[in-house]
This record gives sequence, C-alpha cells and structure tokens, in this order.
Amino acid sequence: MLFNPDSIVATAEAIYPGRGRELTALWRTRQFEYTWLRSITNRYTDFFSVTDEALVFACRALSLELGSDDKQRLMDAYLHLTPWPDTADGLRRLRTSGVRVITIATFSPKMLRANAVHAGLTDLVDRLVSTDENHTYKPDPRAYRLGLDTLHLTRNEIVFAAFGRWDAAGAKTFGYPTVWVNRFDQPMEELGVRPDLTATNMHGLLQFVLGDPSTGDR
Repeated sequence: MLFNPDSIVATAEAIYPGRGRELTALWRTRQFEYTWLRSITNRYTDFFSVTDEALVFACRALSLELGSDDKQRLMDAYLHLTPWPDTADGLRRLRTSGVRVITIATFSPKMLRANAVHAGLTDLVDRLVSTDENHTYKPDPRAYRLGLDTLHLTRNEIVFAAFGRWDAAGAKTFGYPTVWVNRFDQPMEELGVRPDLTATNMHGLLQFVLGDPSTGDR
C-alpha cells in the first residue's frame, strides 16, 4: 500500500527491452505463489530469499538469461521501491492525529528498512513489523496476529490497510476492520468476505480512520 511495485518495471525493461513488464508480472506472481507453497509445506525462508527464487524461476520460464550483475540490479530494485505520491502525506496525517502506525508486511526486515529509508518514511511509522518475526507469510492468521501483539489492542481497535485484494480478504477474515486501497482498480476476491471500505488511494483510508469527510474517496 505504501510502495508502487511497478517501479520495478523500469529496471527490468532496461535489462530486457520489451520484456520488462512481462518479467515483473510473472516474477511478482511467483513470489506470492512461493510463499503459499512454502506455508503449506512448512519450508519457511524470508521474503527476500523468496524474491530471489521467484526471479530465477521467472527468467527461466521466459527464456531470459540472468547474469549475476543483472540479478543484483533487479534484486536491488526491490530495496528501492518508489512510494505512492500520497504515502508520506497520508502517514503524516495519521501520525499528527495521534494514530499509531505500524506495518504488517511480508517483506523481510531488510526490505522493509531499506525501502522506508529510501523513501524517507522511517519517522512516519511507529514500527516496521515484518512477518519474518514469527516466520509466517500473509494471509496466515499468525501473520495478522502480529498487529495485536505489537499494539496491544483488540481486533476492533486496529484498522488494517491492505494493498492486495487477497490481503484485504485475509485481514478481514482475521477480524480487523479493513480498508482495501485498490490502487490498480482490481476486482474483489470471490471468497465470501468483503473489506469494510474499498478506496483508490490513501484519502479513503484517512476518511475511514479519522472520520474527516474532506479526505474521502469512496
């Protein structure tokens, strides 16, 4: 929700002209497929390692040669994602309103810290929580429980802001009031569960949390 995953495309396109978006789409899909496979088979590794594995698979599947220097450039791109234009202002609004802000991210601690520092967001978040803390990946309920353990609040006192539709479904199933920040205008998951609000950007989240009609975008 804070970072634009498509900021990877430019690096991929520079390395593989005309194939960058195709590569990043398969790479991203395989990242999450590997987390789910590893969850089912109890073979945990941190998400940066998963990202490495998914990149190797994607390049092989697309018959793209992956040299060591190019691999390093692509992996480094995942440490320097571009924040969405409304990210910093939205976080600042929440913080100045007295709202505690944490992440519950599948990103490894290394990825979380590097991206927050690169984007200048470290002072706008109370804690960067990675699901690596209990060796899970979302949407495992144990991953979402990290919010309760960190904030020492009940489910109803925590608003979960999701970027992925599957993450919105997972958080809502766990019991959090959930806002899906649907930046790519994707369809809802058909899992019999709906977020409390779907918004296209941070404004809808701010309205939901702060109750300020001037920030609304439903």
